[in-house]
Amino acid sequence: MNGQEFLVTLNAPPILEEAVVDCLLSLPSADGFSSLPVSAHSERHEGLSLSEQVTGRQAKIRFQMYLPQSELDVLLQMLRERFAGSGIQYWVMPVLDSGYI
Repeated sequence: MNGQEFLVTLNAPPILEEAVVDCLLSLPSADGFSSLPVSAHSERHEGLSLSEQVTGRQAKIRFQMYLPQSELDVLLQMLRERFAGSGIQYWVMPVLDSGYI
């Protein structure tokens, strides 16, 4: 692994799936990403439908991608500009190792 890489995880509302895909694909040096449906669980109930409150889960689309440190700020700034107030949750973790076997 050359240089510091980070794993970026996004949880987005399903209605934003295609817009987030387009955004991530527009990164100049994006090396691909993964997406999958997930159930988000939280004690916060604002913005949840009645059925989501009853079941205790909310449907989200999770995106994950590896980025070098130099591209991390570019991605986060792009997301903030395009999706301000959309409720996309994100977190960033350092990658200790990555590769193909």
